[in-house]
Amino acid sequence: MSARSAKAGQNLGGKLYLAGDGAIRDKETGYFTITGRIDDVLNVSGHRLGTMEIESALVANAMVAEAAVVGRPDETTGEVVVAFVVLKGPRPEGDAAEKIASELRAWVGKEIGPIAKPKEIRFGENLPKTRSGKIMRRLLRSLAAGDEITQDVSTLENPAILDQLR
Repeated sequence: MSARSAKAGQNLGGKLYLAGDGAIRDKETGYFTITGRIDDVLNVSGHRLGTMEIESALVANAMVAEAAVVGRPDETTGEVVVAFVVLKGPRPEGDAAEKIASELRAWVGKEIGPIAKPKEIRFGENLPKTRSGKIMRRLLRSLAAGDEITQDVSTLENPAILDQLR
């Protein structure tokens, strides 16, 4: 069974356990390099992009405290990149938000390449997380697609953040 066809958290025949994160082991040193979540890959115009790489590029910018990236279905490109960003300063609105979003798109384009630039960047005071601190990506995917949130949100630390990120 390939990693793609298996679900994260699945016991594979009693010999392997797929945790949902990819890694490569160096034959010489024995050290592992984490390559990211295997189930979070976007297909943008035929290019496979890892959400972890785009998130890392965003948080490498001095203005950004935290970021989460999801894909939104698109008729032209297959998927577009949608980024949810928490800045180190106050949450921008209006023209200030557009200016910072443009700067962050250019930043990602420089760090990774033009194909990885987020089509949409939404700013929030924080991200939807469980009380244990895990980002609820399924909710972000619903927000990015413009869907109504029908999933259980009882485990959210701050349910009001969903309205802010719409």
